[in-house]
Amino acid sequence: MTAADERFMARALELARAVPRPSPNPRVGAVVVRDGAIVAEAAHEGPGRPHAESAALDGVDATGCTLYVTLEPCSHQGRTPPCASEVAPAGIRRVVAAMEDPDERVQGRGFDMLRAAGVEISVGVLASEAAALNSAWVYERRTGRARVTLKLALSLDGRLAAADGSARWITGAAARAHVHARRAEADGIVVGAGTVAADDPQLSARCSSKVRQPARVIVDSLGRTSGLARVFAAGAQVIVATTERCSHETQMAWKETGAEVVVLPSSPEGVDLSALVSELSRREWLEIYCEGGARLASSLLRERVVDRLELYYGSVLLGSGPSIAALGIDSMDRALRFTLVETRRLEDDVLVILERGDR
Repeated sequence: MTAADERFMARALELARAVPRPSPNPRVGAVVVRDGAIVAEAAHEGPGRPHAESAALDGVDATGCTLYVTLEPCSHQGRTPPCASEVAPAGIRRVVAAMEDPDERVQGRGFDMLRAAGVEISVGVLASEAAALNSAWVYERRTGRARVTLKLALSLDGRLAAADGSARWITGAAARAHVHARRAEADGIVVGAGTVAADDPQLSARCSSKVRQPARVIVDSLGRTSGLARVFAAGAQVIVATTERCSHETQMAWKETGAEVVVLPSSPEGVDLSALVSELSRREWLEIYCEGGARLASSLLRERVVDRLELYYGSVLLGSGPSIAALGIDSMDRALRFTLVETRRLEDDVLVILERGDR
């Protein structure tokens, strides 16, 4: 691995990062280089669109060039043809990949196809950065279900709101902007009926007009949510997860707004959240981004469906107010344990990212 390899791979990662959600596909960038200069580059933009390698090579004389790509070129037919079969005929002499594709349909077969065609292969350049960029996709490929991320904005003493219920704003503008960028990366944003009633949120990603908006998911076991709430805005994909305890009339009112109503099994908490995760995973979602208040957050943790925590600590002390409720844990050996992934300063706030160690 050379400094040039890292520089061109960093550019490929930058291209991939610029497309926040090509779900259910991974984020992939590709750069074609000849004699130390970039001659073409592209990123994969979503299902049915050309793969990054194909788009970068389209119309380019790549004879003798090096292709930098953030993920192993695929070797199977999906919505588009396998891109590994296009690389060697284009004249590429060397492929530098950040990581092997964990999809069981690939897992090195793309590299084998290229080696058989006489292409030199180098793997592992900026591998950790590439894996982090596609961490939700890698998780889904490995487990068969969407990753559940729980986002919480907390005071320094762990409160989700003040004693009077007000929570605007525990964190500052930089943290809120980061949340909108994260919404844009997720397939769906999940909140409880209490959050809709208290805050009347839009649940949109307000970071760019070009963002592919996530679905809006409301967890409401009894039918408390009004069909006039802003979350039901025209054109938005809205899913209401409820139970048989919700009246037919309320369900019909939701459907009249254009929302999809999904009736799931009940749990002592309301909607069976494991069943909800299974239902959303069935739709080829990669990440479920949960933004509910104390009740939903506690239920998600209590039912042990949370894979990742993204905790935004504001620089405030509240002393009292709602926080995570009892989780049914009575000893340290039953504690939910997470591994620290990252800490980041966002002006006066701090973002702490953790993942379940037993996943």
